[in-house]
Amino acid sequence: MAGPGVSRIGPEEEAEVLSVLRERELSRYRFDDHDGSARLSKVARFEQEFRALTGARHCLGMNSCTSALFAGLLAAGVGPGDEVIVPGYTFIAPIAAVAHTGAEPVLAEIDESLLLDPADVAARITSRTKAVIAVHMLGAPCDLDALGALTREHGLLLVEDCAQAGGGTYHGQHLGTFGRFGAFSLNVFKTFTAGDGGVLLTEDDDLYETAFALHDHGAAPLRSGVTEGPPLFGLNLRMHELTGAVALAQVRKLPDILRTLRANRDKFADAIGDLPGVTRRPLHDPNGDCATVLAYTFASAAMAGEVAARLDTITLSRSGKHHYANMSQLRPDQPISKASATRRPDRAVPRRPCLPGSLPRTDDLLNRSVALSVGVVDSYLGSGVGIDVTAEDDAIEAAARLFRTTVEDVAKAAS
Repeated sequence: MAGPGVSRIGPEEEAEVLSVLRERELSRYRFDDHDGSARLSKVARFEQEFRALTGARHCLGMNSCTSALFAGLLAAGVGPGDEVIVPGYTFIAPIAAVAHTGAEPVLAEIDESLLLDPADVAARITSRTKAVIAVHMLGAPCDLDALGALTREHGLLLVEDCAQAGGGTYHGQHLGTFGRFGAFSLNVFKTFTAGDGGVLLTEDDDLYETAFALHDHGAAPLRSGVTEGPPLFGLNLRMHELTGAVALAQVRKLPDILRTLRANRDKFADAIGDLPGVTRRPLHDPNGDCATVLAYTFASAAMAGEVAARLDTITLSRSGKHHYANMSQLRPDQPISKASATRRPDRAVPRRPCLPGSLPRTDDLLNRSVALSVGVVDSYLGSGVGIDVTAEDDAIEAAARLFRTTVEDVAKAAS
């Protein structure tokens, strides 16, 4: 199981990693560079190249997307007493990041795109709402026109979780550059990878400076690690230099990876064609979709479940900590450690229960949806069958034939 970036690891990544080891510079900082003449670190060069690719003003390499979300939310002023709206179909990370700021995550419905529903977001805005997190799930962009207009109207922060959509765009503009900040993941299932790691993009100078200080013990940006930034207590959320080395080689491959994914998606979808009782997930911008999966929604949960079972996969409702109904952390009756339980940051504020069934439209859509891999082969996500980024035309046709005949057989048996 892996994402597109893993399959492209080759001599370029090896060369970048070996140069780090041979130079014995394992930190992004050059602590003995008193005159500024030292070669830029791999992390700094990665930040430069990802910033150039996306057109962002600031780029900050971090140890995970979760850390990028956490630092970005704190830097944006999110904290106790605030509410942050998050979709009920998302990886658990943005919900956790909100909870650890002391704010309250408020879950909202998705629509047929399997992404955050702007109409439901509007219905959940209160006087305490501080931000909305648009999660670009399964590699596709949210409706950023509607969400952008909504957040501007109400004076809210728009945050983009681009963990599954690295390199994606919306009407030609890179994801992660629409909101106050965007957060990206570099784990093994993503479009480009360093094994683990994260990135924060922002246009906001103050947010960047504060996020940098938060990610490195209060340091000012791009200094030796001892120059003071804003007067605050930071943490250690830095990207390691070996991570930066792999990420640097991978970001140079990202445009080609996405071209391949999009071409294979189109071939795969064309070979599947129209099927009885099933519709393909609508996209807000097909050209900006990362094309890591093809998602199909069936007329009934029974049909989706039977197709999934025959393909030895799952419906999206069973995709682990991506469906809120599978997140025990959201249930108030779950036992937790007695030691200082009430003083943990994620338990610091009372949160409304979010039990299975709380988001009926999300439950219904996920129960009726199945994802086929185009490049992210991940059984936990629900895309354990399909093709990978290396697939040739015959493999694409074979995978399409299998899905098509399975759906047709199930539809025939049900008629």
